[in-house]
Amino acid sequence: MADYQEAPLASRPKTLDPSEYFSLSLEQRRAEEDRAALRANLKRQYQLQLNNPHRKELIEDPALTRWVYARANPYQFFRPTNKTSLLGIMFGVVPLFSLYYIFKTDRVWTDSALNSLFNYHSDYLMTQQACYSLRISFNNCTTSSV
Repeated sequence: MADYQEAPLASRPKTLDPSEYFSLSLEQRRAEEDRAALRANLKRQYQLQLNNPHRKELIEDPALTRWVYARANPYQFFRPTNKTSLLGIMFGVVPLFSLYYIFKTDRVWTDSALNSLFNYHSDYLMTQQACYSLRISFNNCTTSSV
């Protein structure tokens, strides 16, 4: 086996770990060989079906069928994990609170701006009315005379 240098932040893969690789019992080696033989047999059967020139039906891949079924019924196969919880919070809860904050602060800012504008115009109108009631020319009348 070639010398394998470990990455600084990753552990050594199980297949390259000498203690795991060389210390397998006879049962474990036989089980691995049986699994490899089963995989090779399934692959050979699939390749025979795929390359059959007289094929008239579709090839059904059980793994693909399971995947399509799981994609069609996501709620039956959903498992709450840290990742899904974080995604739910980030895309479900955070936008709601951020939009609430944005709209609330915008409304407060707009209300205060409109109130100050209204107060300015109401002072202007009261000055104009006071000058009119006193029959003074508006150009000579100022806010201090009210």
